Order: sequence, then structure tokens, then C-alpha cells
Amino acid sequence: MRIESMHIYPVKSMRGIPVERTILTASGLLGDRRFMVVDPDGQFITQRECPLLAQIQPLPQAGYLLLRKGDEEAMVAIPSGPRMKVAVWRSIVDVAVAADSVNETLSRWIGRDAKLVFADAQAERVANPEWAGEDVPMGFADGYPVLVTTTGSLAALNRYLTEQGQVPVGMDRFRPNIVIDCEDEWAEDMWSAIEIGGERLDLVKPCERCVMTTQDQRTGEQGKGDPMPAMRQLHFSTDRRAPGPIFGWNAVPRGQVELRAGDKVAVVETRGEAWPFKLR
Repeated sequence: MRIESMHIYPVKSMRGIPVERTILTASGLLGDRRFMVVDPDGQFITQRECPLLAQIQPLPQAGYLLLRKGDEEAMVAIPSGPRMKVAVWRSIVDVAVAADSVNETLSRWIGRDAKLVFADAQAERVANPEWAGEDVPMGFADGYPVLVTTTGSLAALNRYLTEQGQVPVGMDRFRPNIVIDCEDEWAEDMWSAIEIGGERLDLVKPCERCVMTTQDQRTGEQGKGDPMPAMRQLHFSTDRRAPGPIFGWNAVPRGQVELRAGDKVAVVETRGEAWPFKLR
């Protein structure tokens, strides 16, 4: 098996960027989800409630971040000034806030008052220790540093969608970080740990899926393929700790390494017991 592709999402819930080469760190792929959009009270905003975020392309530059929506652009200096407390799921994080001019542009683009915030060195957040272990650092990803998916599972999902007369979907609907070229469908369910470039990633928890998988990742619109009913039939977790449709696994890196597309992936540990899924 090899790495098929890698992706970062510089701003949580905005468009992703494919990368051929990057650094895997303890907190995830370099540059992944270090920025986030929040409301004036500090509550995080995603495509779930604001699909227009899918229309904004973040482009990291040397020393700043460029945001592009259609023909408009906003240059974001790396924030270092005012700070605020923000909420992302159960985490409260102390973050740096972007300039007022940036926030005014962003608010106009998405049609609601919003601020862009940045997880700098002072912003401390850790993954759930029940699944990840103690003191696993992370940015603004939903719950864990890295999301791993496989080509074989997407192929299985799309075969089922096609058989049902539905529209197949792309891997971008699932917003993975590392896509592994693996022919076997749902093989990742039995992987406890993989190794890439000599460094271990523990696959700690399956990824429960939501409405974002039904949204076009360029426009935010629905109606161009809905994988949720198919996943409820094919891959529905019955474990109360992570219930519902599953696609991909949350992973925790145990070291730092440079990764390239095409790098070999090895399974170094398998699960003694299969994750419980509803039988078809």
C-alpha cells in the first residue's frame, strides 16, 4: 500500500489543498486547520451551518495567508495581536484574532458576523485522552490530529451508490488528510496502527459522518450526491461511543516525519476484535 494523496485544510471548513510533500507532526500535517472561523461570541462556525465557507479558498503564502472567493481576495497577516477564548466542540482555546479588515471582508462573504482566529504557540488544545492517550496536541480539527481514508472503501461506497441509481461522490466529501491506496474495502477497520516513513500512526477511533458529506466542496450546495443513506446501509456503527455512518479513521501520529505522495504504508498492528457494525 502507498499514500495516494494528502490534503490540508488551512482554515477549518474552507476548501482543502492537495499536497505532494509535507511534514507529519504530533498535531497533524503541517499547516492543517490552524485557522478557524468563529462568531462574535467565539463559537466555531463550519459548513454544517454556513455552507458558503466551501466557496473560500485559503492559500498559504510566505508569512501570510491569502483568502480567495471568486474574484475577491483578502490578505491575512499571521495574527499576533488581540486574543479571545473560542469554543470548538468541548474545547475552549485561547487564540489570536485576525485584523478587523479581514473579519469585515469575511463577514460580508458569508453573510454573518464572523472573526478569523489562529492557533498560535499559546493556543493549547489536546485530543480526547480516552481515545488518543495523554497530551496529544492538535489544532482545530474536529477531534484528532489526522484523518485517514482508503481508496478501496470509497470504491465500495460508490459501487453501492451506482447500483442504487445514485450519484457517486469524490473523496473530497470526507475531507481526509491521508488517503491510502488500498484495494480492499473497509480494510482500515481492522488496522490498529500503520507505519509511514518509519513513524507510527495509531488509528484510534472511527470517524462519524454528518451533513457535510452531502455538500459540494466547491460550492457548499446539496443535491449533487448524498452518500449518507448508503453509509447507513453499508457502514453503520452500533457502538454507542461512536454511533452512526462511518467513513475513515481518526489517527494519532507518534512521531514526526516528512511524507510524500507515493510513500509506502505498512500495517504494523491489527485489532483483536472488529469494530461493531450493523449487518446488512
